[in-house]
Amino acid sequence: MYSREESQRMKREFWVAFAEKYPRKWVLYDTKIKDFSFKFYVDNKKAQVLIDIEHRSDEKRYAYFEKLEALKNILEEEFIKDLVFEKNYTLESGKNISRIWVEKLGVGFSNRNNWDAIFDFFNEKMHALEMFYLEYDEFIKEIDSL
Repeated sequence: MYSREESQRMKREFWVAFAEKYPRKWVLYDTKIKDFSFKFYVDNKKAQVLIDIEHRSDEKRYAYFEKLEALKNILEEEFIKDLVFEKNYTLESGKNISRIWVEKLGVGFSNRNNWDAIFDFFNEKMHALEMFYLEYDEFIKEIDSL
């Protein structure tokens, strides 16, 4: 088991190594949609690439989620398979969001032997989600008038 400081140091090293292997600017929070973001997540059991819809208004949050759900077949056939769609996802903080994600199980940041596999997973899946978003962002953004 690592101390908290060791774990934080290793996480920093992990993210620096990822940025060095794939030095590019990701869309992440720059979607031009309030509270709609792409995220990377890794712990000691899994790696995930996520779309989080965190709008305070349930009506708007559901509307964005339903837009993505309407595109699910295109998303899975042309861009990325094995996505999990969860309209009501509760964060550890208790906040309810909508989340769409894909994950790779059995990998963790504390095992450096997993890093390349995680980096490649992150790059492949996030790139696919970004390409999807760049193609369909106008359709997704259409609900901004709600």
